[in-house]
Amino acid sequence: MSRRVLLVSHEWREQAVTAAQQAEARLRELGIEPVLELDDDPANDPELVLVLGGDGTLLRAAELVRGRDIPLIGVNLGHVGFLAEADPDSLGEVVQRIADRDYTVEERMTIDVEVQTPAGDIHTGWAINEATIEKVDRSGVIELALGVDGRGLSSFGCDGIVIATPTGSTAYAFSGGGPVVWPDVEALLVVPIAAHALFARPLVAGPSSVLAVEVLDRNLSGGDVWCDGRRQLPAPVGSHIDVRRGSEPVRLARIEPTPFSGRLVAKFALPVTGWRGGRKDP
Repeated sequence: MSRRVLLVSHEWREQAVTAAQQAEARLRELGIEPVLELDDDPANDPELVLVLGGDGTLLRAAELVRGRDIPLIGVNLGHVGFLAEADPDSLGEVVQRIADRDYTVEERMTIDVEVQTPAGDIHTGWAINEATIEKVDRSGVIELALGVDGRGLSSFGCDGIVIATPTGSTAYAFSGGGPVVWPDVEALLVVPIAAHALFARPLVAGPSSVLAVEVLDRNLSGGDVWCDGRRQLPAPVGSHIDVRRGSEPVRLARIEPTPFSGRLVAKFALPVTGWRGGRKDP
């Protein structure tokens, strides 16, 4: 059976279209069949997904292969691109490393989301980065109650609550004032957004915890739950939302051994002047 690699690129960015054409040609030269969509038969699954775009494109690719256990590797053609492995100049090297099977695969935890409405309807979703509980009425706040492991913790009016994975700690949760969490740390983050409360600080819970948010009855309008900003679940007044560690991780292929600290410095252009690389013997 021939080797196959799925190509997923940003649909409207000219740079991504050009990069996809280059990758497709090079893969063929190396004896690998590039494919542009998944076969219905899992027996024909590609060995890898090569993603050409920003983090949004990689999130879309993760949706495509969910349940198929296929690793993804990203070439960043977007802005920050925390999920991507390489920059555009490295496209040729990435394709060669794929051909040589010279990469490692790491698993990133996800979250599973369940919304139970007052009518008894159940809506489910999942996310790599975060689930956000947001207000529908943009003119005011949404009144939410937060609980952890079956116990109420706090209630407040706010613009919303972000519940994130460590991978998502550098996305929306970071913008909301949450901590940066190394991706190999197993934890769940809670970051209230613009909360009208004294105790509404970011929280870090264990991976076995179940985080709950209730849309309180005193709201005039309900909310929405957005998974990775892409998939919407309705949460009308009176809804109960549970978020827990996901049953299925996302697999990311890596070709560089750069530690996460190095990625932080590179992506955020952090100043490291004065760092001498460790202790020196006197």
